[in-house]
Amino acid sequence: MTVQLREIPKPRVLGGSLAQRVLLRLLERWVTIGVLHVRLPGGEERRFGGHAPGPSVRLDVLSDDLFRRLARSWKMGLGEAYAVGDWRTDDLPGFCELLFRNVESARRSPGLERWMRLQRSRPHLPASNTMRRARGHIRYHYDLGNDLYRLFLDESMTYSCAVWEHAGETLERAQQNKLRRICEKLQLGPDDHVLEIGCGWGSFAIHAASTTGCRVTGVTISQEQHALATERVRAAGLSDRVEILFQDYRTLQGTFSKVASIEMFEAIGLKQYPTYFRTIDRLLAPNGLACVQTIAMPDHRFDRYRRTEDWIQRYIFPGSLLPSLGAITQAMTRSSELHVHDLEEIGVNYADTLREWRVRFLARLDEVRALGYDERFVRIWEFYLASCEAAFRTRSIRDVHLVLTRSFNDALPPSLGSVAGPAA
Repeated sequence: MTVQLREIPKPRVLGGSLAQRVLLRLLERWVTIGVLHVRLPGGEERRFGGHAPGPSVRLDVLSDDLFRRLARSWKMGLGEAYAVGDWRTDDLPGFCELLFRNVESARRSPGLERWMRLQRSRPHLPASNTMRRARGHIRYHYDLGNDLYRLFLDESMTYSCAVWEHAGETLERAQQNKLRRICEKLQLGPDDHVLEIGCGWGSFAIHAASTTGCRVTGVTISQEQHALATERVRAAGLSDRVEILFQDYRTLQGTFSKVASIEMFEAIGLKQYPTYFRTIDRLLAPNGLACVQTIAMPDHRFDRYRRTEDWIQRYIFPGSLLPSLGAITQAMTRSSELHVHDLEEIGVNYADTLREWRVRFLARLDEVRALGYDERFVRIWEFYLASCEAAFRTRSIRDVHLVLTRSFNDALPPSLGSVAGPAA
């Protein structure tokens, strides 16, 4: 098949030697956590760090183009250089972890802090995620082909953070744990009609309907996901309880007793936050509950993060923006009567989820290539999976379950302290 990835720009023609000298000086100053062994193109070996415990990794620079790319854009250059083969390492997740830990530590230095303040002052107004633009963004990632995702996801085709409850559990078990916990948070039963915003390949809809007897209406704007989810619902014998619609959630009408949305919120963009919560508020029945699982950016980094496009947004998830809890609650308060009833942090599980996906992906590279994906695609996806694994491993980013409701919801269970009533 032909995969249309965004073109990786060529490196600058000049400036490699100067960029190398600057980068090596920065590594001397800023690498304090862990040890980085660097082998330069001419064969010279350098060692950085070792002042505090952390990963010990090796970086082989295969081309001076790495330095030229970093000089052009430090946020894009490292991933772009990996995609074209300018460098390699013996431990890609470990290298990313070392990088994240040292950048966060160095961020507090006076020189870098001044540069950070300058970055925060730059205006950045991302394009609004219109329905047409949203479909294009979804096609770029989710319509790559169901056969590709089958190679590294578990049998349920769940493409979101799993939850390990006991040591030794498989990825399949961990994903079922996550789906079960969402059903429990929503208090699902046979009388419920659940709306799932962004239903993926149908794993939650199938699990919820088969284990609780509820009805589920799932919506997606990915043609590939819609086709396979519909097929899987039919194969599970649940067509009478589950309907999969190829439709934008913003156009939905009706009333639902519960709403689920699993790692879809990150795709909508900042300008659509109020629309998202306004739509849930409009569709959710009185005394209803909603459960939103979303990757999140820590609040103190959200403002500077949202001002510039990063590598993931350009090459993996165009149009995406990780929210912060502050941005979520602010948008929700301004556009709806919803509020956060409960929050659970599950982000550390994502590191293990991504490790499982990466191991499975790399173990089946012959099949990936047989589907028509070239070496550049393989390296882009390897860098995506490894860098995200490191981000969750270091708790640089989060993943949360948010249970939403409205005030005066008499259907909520009593608190633990009031179950037995006051003492006599």
